[in-house]
Amino acid sequence: VQLQASGGGLVQPGGSLRLSCAASGSIRGINVMGWYRQAPGKQRELVARASSGGSTMHGDYVKGRFTISWDNAKNTVHLQMNSLKPEDTAVYYCYAQTGLNIYWGQGTQVTVSS
Repeated sequence: VQLQASGGGLVQPGGSLRLSCAASGSIRGINVMGWYRQAPGKQRELVARASSGGSTMHGDYVKGRFTISWDNAKNTVHLQMNSLKPEDTAVYYCYAQTGLNIYWGQGTQVTVSS
């Protein structure tokens, strides 16, 4: 499984960004896709995940602001990020899970600053 992430950048507080992560290769077994993030000096934390069955989960710190969605037709998961805060600044990593295997995409930088 290969994952290609896109959509990061610089945005002002209160702004929006949309991250995308496209899966390719052996994608049939993927049952979960999602996003982690890691800020400088902090541990990596789960932002949101979506299952192939349609369920989603969002971290408490992004609930009501971020929304994850899975486009099955395009094998792509999106993370719509609204009302961004400076504390959302981090490198965002998408991942895909097939059974016990986890695959990672390259990180994409999100910077929230005025």
